[in-house]
Order: sequence, then structure tokens, then C-alpha cells
Amino acid sequence: MTPLVSRLSRLWAIMRKPRAAVGSGHRRQAASQERRQKHAKSNSQAKPSACDGLARQPEEVVLQASVSPYHLFRDIAEVTAFRRSLLSWYDQEKRDLPWRRRAEDEVDPDRRAYAVWVSEVMLQQTQVATVINYYTGWMQEVNQLWAGLGYYSRGRRLQEGARKVVEELGGHMPRTAETLQQLLPGVGRYTAGAIASIAFGQATGVVDGNVARVLCRVRAIGADPSSTLVSQRLWGLAQQLVDPARPGDFNQAAMELGATVCTPQRPLCSQCPVQSLCRARQRVEREQLLASRSLSGNPDVEECALNTGQCQLCLPASEPWDQTLGVVNFPRKASRKPPREESSATCVLEQPGALGGAQILLVQRPNSGLLAGLWEFPSVTWEPSEQLQRKALLQELQRWAGPLPATRLRHLGEVVHTFSHIKLTYQVYGLALEGQTPVTTVPAGARWLTQEEFHTAAVSTAMKKVFRVYQGQQPGTCKGSKRSQVSSPCSRKKPCMGQQVLDNFFRPHISTDASNLNSAAQ
Repeated sequence: MTPLVSRLSRLWAIMRKPRAAVGSGHRRQAASQERRQKHAKSNSQAKPSACDGLARQPEEVVLQASVSPYHLFRDIAEVTAFRRSLLSWYDQEKRDLPWRRRAEDEVDPDRRAYAVWVSEVMLQQTQVATVINYYTGWMQEVNQLWAGLGYYSRGRRLQEGARKVVEELGGHMPRTAETLQQLLPGVGRYTAGAIASIAFGQATGVVDGNVARVLCRVRAIGADPSSTLVSQRLWGLAQQLVDPARPGDFNQAAMELGATVCTPQRPLCSQCPVQSLCRARQRVEREQLLASRSLSGNPDVEECALNTGQCQLCLPASEPWDQTLGVVNFPRKASRKPPREESSATCVLEQPGALGGAQILLVQRPNSGLLAGLWEFPSVTWEPSEQLQRKALLQELQRWAGPLPATRLRHLGEVVHTFSHIKLTYQVYGLALEGQTPVTTVPAGARWLTQEEFHTAAVSTAMKKVFRVYQGQQPGTCKGSKRSQVSSPCSRKKPCMGQQVLDNFFRPHISTDASNLNSAAQ
């Protein structure tokens, strides 16, 4: 066992420390309720409620920022109605998710916070349906599979944060959003707020993509939510609305509403618990009335007082109201730049006669940038001519494996894989070392993998596509080595669980840079 896996095991041991005697499920529920009440009381005594603070914001400050009060919640009655309606809906309609069960049933605060932390990291830019099985497996056994979730840098930062909790914080998670964000690497504003509100009952709001969409529609905010001004306003609204008595449930309810009802393209407005407070819905009804000419003069429907292009939260003048979109007019996102196109050449180098079965060569990517720290087939930048390409690729292969027969290098086809910001075309080559003495040693940063090791290693989806081309699995490609004992990933029913995955993935020499989560690619 490596020192890193040992540290993760120690963390898991801390998270599994003996609980205080709790008794029946009723006693667990009572303890949970008592905990919530204590947090709500301490929060209310420590400082005035967020909604009161925002409601007392001077009007001149709002106007100086060119933002109309139309886009804000201006009285406590409206805020209370929003909280009550949303939480009532959530209690009836919330999905049964494993991390929610753990957060509700777990008495130990450190274990509860760890469970929330893992779920929030996994859920970043990954759908709930994809995460459920990974989360359940992870929480059952620390040495678990991550490859396949994508955005692998999240895993490295989770490892670094877990190590800090064990080695520097005595196994105790920070208790507030401020200290979570300050002390744990890779924990940003949203993740810190989610952990603090769900695990520790801190009355702090959160804004993710789902919450941003809900708030933009409820307050008719049409500007780009990723802009600094709009983002600040959304965080202010979230803090104003969060229920101090049930902050964790409220934040999850807002996320649930955006994920299941207030969806990006086909919102189910008739099922929305806060539709009576939704300015986007009111705008739709107003436009329908105007279109039917049933209103004359000025319609008795509230609208933004700064509708002359001055309000920075309204729909941009370049993109006015579109009758066909309805509530989907809000928000309007900035046009996304198409991914830049790049090309490279990669080669599957195989030793069919290696001791213990066929082996293939993988090398490790740099510790920062695209797919940082993952393993891949040796690759080089695309060259303008076939001759130059083969020469460059052969030199790269020889750097890792020594002298190789150039005549056996074969072009097999290509693979196109689109990351979040890059469209990468791989020209796929193959080279089988048949009839030669197997290579047994390689420089640091490279290794020969057997069949099982390849499937449990931290390799990207793009590399799995490349390997399928080598194996002749894709239609229209050249056939790979039929003598290879390495099977295609698609021939396996499901990945092996708990087999040295973190040992392979989180190797001790990989740096744990804290680059922006959104820059990672799957």
C-alpha cells in the first residue's frame, strides 16, 4: 500500500469512528432536529437575517448600479412565501438520493460533511444519474473507481483536501463556508456553501447552474449570469432567500427545482411551486394579453422601471423578448465560442509476448493543463506530412521504449474527441513488438500495462476510443493485432471495483495544483 492510499484509508477510518450511542431511528431524527434548531438559533443570534440586510439596502445604491428593484425581493412577506412554497414542494417531491440519505441520517458531523463533500465534487458538471453508482461505491470503499466520471482534476483536489483534513486538521472538517473555502484546496464558494449548509446548518446561500436559472426566471434577469455583476446579484438573492431554519434543505430544494422543473429548454411551469412569484411567468402572461389586444393603454402588470436599456439585469438590447421562447428568454447566455481544433498522432505500442500476457505502453501527461496527470498512449503534435509524422512519432516511442522497428509502424485510422474547449483529432498508429525480447524497464513517467491494469488505470475516454480503433472495433478502420491478448473496454460488462485505482490514479509524484475546476476536461 502506498503512503497516499494509507493516508486516504486513515481518513476513512476517521470518518468511520465509533458513533455515540444513538438508539432507534426516532432518536436519530430527534438528534437531527435538535441540531438544526441549534444551528438556526445560533445563526439568528449571531447576525441579522440576510433578507433583512438586503431589504434595507439604500435605494440610491441600487439605482447607481443601474439595477431596478423589480429584479429583487423587496419585502419579508415575499421572501417567506418563496421559502414556504419551495420547501413544501421539496418535502413532497425530492428525489431519493444516497448523499441526501447520508446527510439526513449521519450524526457524526465530520462523516456527514465528508459525505456531502464527495457528492458535491462528483456532481460538478456531471449529471445526477451518472454520479449515483460512483458515489455509492466510493462511500462503501475508499479505493474506488473514478475513471469514467470525467473532470479528473476534481479527484486530485479531493485527495489533496482529504490529506489536509487528516494531517493538519486532526480529522475534523472546517465548520463554516468561509473556513471551508479558506482551508481546503479546490473547495470554492459553491462547494463550501453546500457543505456548510447541508452538513452544519449554516444559513448560507449557494448558486450553481440550476439555482442561477431559477433565480433568473423568478426575477426576470435576462443578462448573462456568468458576468460579474449578474453573478454578484444572484449570490445576493440566494443569501437573501435561504431559510435559516432549514438552510441545507432549502439549497437542495432550489437545485432540485432547477434540475427537474425549471429546466433549461422545456420548463414545467404548471408544476412549479413558486410560479405565482415568477416574473418570467408574469412576463409571458403580459405578452399574451397584449398579443390578444385584451389590454388597452398601459397594462396593470409590474415591469422593470429601467426598461430603456439602462438596467443591467434586463434582457440585452441586442436580444429582445422572443415570444416563441416564453420563460426560456431568461436568462440569455453569452454565445459560446466553438472549440478550437487541434490534431495529434498517437500510437498503441504492444508487446504480445510479454511475460504474464500482452502489455501496452502508457505514458503520463504533465501535471497541469488538459487531462493533467492522466495516462495515455505516446503522442506527438500533428506534422504536415506523413513522413515527418512517422519520424516524430517513432522518436517519441523510442524515448520511452528504446530502439524499435520503424517498418512495423502502421496508420490505422483517426479518432475525433471534443473536450469542453478543444476538438482534438487523433491519428491512430499501431506497432506490435512480435518476435523481440520484451521490454521490461521504462523511464519514470511510463509503464507497461496488462489487460486488467489498462481498464482500471486513469485513462481518458479519448484513449479508450483510440484503443478500440487499434483493436478494430470501430467500423471502417483497419484491423489491429489479432494476436493481442488485450481486450476492448466495450467487451467488459462493467469495470472492476476497488482494484488499486487510487494507487494508479493518485500516484505520489503527481502535483496537486488548484487550477480552476471548469478548465478540467473529461
